[in-house]
Amino acid sequence: MVSKNLLEVRNLRVSFKGKEAVRGIDLEIRPGQRVGLIGESGSGKSVTALALMKLLPPNATIEGSIKLADVELSNRNDAQMSSIRGSKIGMIFQEPMTALDPTMQVGRQVAEALLLHSERQGKSSDRVCQMLEQVGLPDPQRIAKSYPHQLSGGQRQRVLIAMALINAPSLLICDEPTTALDVTVQDKVLKLLDKELAKVNAACLFISHDLAVVSQICEYLMVMYKGEIVESGRRTKILNDPQHPYTKGLLAAANFVSANPGQPLRVLDDFWSGNDL
Repeated sequence: MVSKNLLEVRNLRVSFKGKEAVRGIDLEIRPGQRVGLIGESGSGKSVTALALMKLLPPNATIEGSIKLADVELSNRNDAQMSSIRGSKIGMIFQEPMTALDPTMQVGRQVAEALLLHSERQGKSSDRVCQMLEQVGLPDPQRIAKSYPHQLSGGQRQRVLIAMALINAPSLLICDEPTTALDVTVQDKVLKLLDKELAKVNAACLFISHDLAVVSQICEYLMVMYKGEIVESGRRTKILNDPQHPYTKGLLAAANFVSANPGQPLRVLDDFWSGNDL
């Protein structure tokens, strides 16, 4: 039976030398759907993303089923996954300065992402400049000839977005893509992502510790704590009626502006002990 889901993950477990970092999570994403995976640092979010891409180090053990468009990925070798990464699944990493090669012009890096999955090995510069312009970079010819250190953080992140979307993947994984940016640039990047995802009807798994950021772009949220999904549901349901103590704590931490003056800010322990009133 053909699944209606683009991505279907069942009982995913990831361990490092016997210590579990991801504990049997299930995940479904429909074509065009945007799912937010939220949780504090160390909860297993990035490990989950890297497991889906099969980019974890050799000391990681991955168990469970990972299907993309009904094709099982868990048994694919690295060569087979290389043909899927960038073409079927794109990924935007957290820190653009480390994700880009500092010794190579950014235009060449975007072109490599294109030519790796293109049957036509001809001139790609026009397509690269078109994509750089599409993601809001002025003077794309100059940008293409620039090195990463010659660009601002926001410009580097736009280059990564261009690189991730140039092959029109059906799924885009965003791992904390705005964390290194200031609030103004962050908002512009999120609006750009929103527009570009809609343009190609790509599904998205958006990973962040920031509820406000995830809520801006995703309609469905999953809350991760200590390697497990503790709560999931539509954005409005999670934000307005959280059920799990950890979710309540995340919301309270994100809403510290409304705290009573002179009163101590609540911490997660307050919610685990039931003091959430």
